[in-house]
Amino acid sequence: MVSFSALAVLGTKVRRTAYGILTLRGLRLVLPRLYHVLSFTMIETTLAFIGGGNMTGSLVGGLIADGWEPARIHVADPDSKQIERLAGRFSVITTPDNSTAVKHADAIVLAVKPQVIRTVAGELAPLIEQRHPLVISIAAGVRETSLREWLGKDTAIVRAMPNTPALVQSGATALYANPAVSEEQRNLAESILRAVGLAIWVDDETMMDTVTALSGSGPAYFFLLMEALTSAGSQMGLPEDTARLLTLQTAFGAAKMALESSDDAAQLRHHVTSPGGTTERAIGELQKNNFEGIVLRALQAAADRSRELAAEFGRK
Repeated sequence: MVSFSALAVLGTKVRRTAYGILTLRGLRLVLPRLYHVLSFTMIETTLAFIGGGNMTGSLVGGLIADGWEPARIHVADPDSKQIERLAGRFSVITTPDNSTAVKHADAIVLAVKPQVIRTVAGELAPLIEQRHPLVISIAAGVRETSLREWLGKDTAIVRAMPNTPALVQSGATALYANPAVSEEQRNLAESILRAVGLAIWVDDETMMDTVTALSGSGPAYFFLLMEALTSAGSQMGLPEDTARLLTLQTAFGAAKMALESSDDAAQLRHHVTSPGGTTERAIGELQKNNFEGIVLRALQAAADRSRELAAEFGRK
């Protein structure tokens, strides 16, 4: 157990808590708690990643920055360029063979596309049933019941739904653990995903569809709004580069204010919406066209699609 005073001494080496959010200017602690898995994760755990894509690269980079030994991180990918890149950048152990990577692993991160995860799981099932490691799946839409069917009924499984800002260490991830996951394994899974941003547990796996709709797909909604604001500013006479920079800095500043304020989003909006002013008129146009209803319907559509994909991948 690491004391709070010890964390202060460690400084930047301990960069995240269970509910810490990494911003471009530093760390915003939302609900700080002790970094209770520091010694376990850094000293004792061997971790295997199956799939060497961008999300794996982001997680590996975050873990090493948090103090993990590269020699305890194994990455398997059939693409030689992928593993050469990771080995050169992080000095982790790489292999084209999945079974070799997981042979001595305490935890396995399945970072492959949902379309191939059943094949990968079938290949690894004998080793997993023999060693009983923690399995963390970041394959979108693949249910725990399907994973358990393919990997073995007693497998400790954590489903994780990270989003693309994890690629810049500013992600938001929801986690769901099945009953076979121990408290120590929960701590381990949390520490791994905290390496790229916020990590929050949900107790009901069906909520992962809502998570997918909200934070999983969420970056695209903000990008769409940025695109629309930039386009509108350009159409109204601003140079496109100027409109883009103003949009991006406004988005970043608004998110930073929301992270660092004790006020909720509605209160923050009211603070910048003067009666009879320009903001009030713009907000009025959005609400006149049922802006909130559009957002709700969009999330419901995304959640419905998440459920459809889960059923599809579970049949394959």
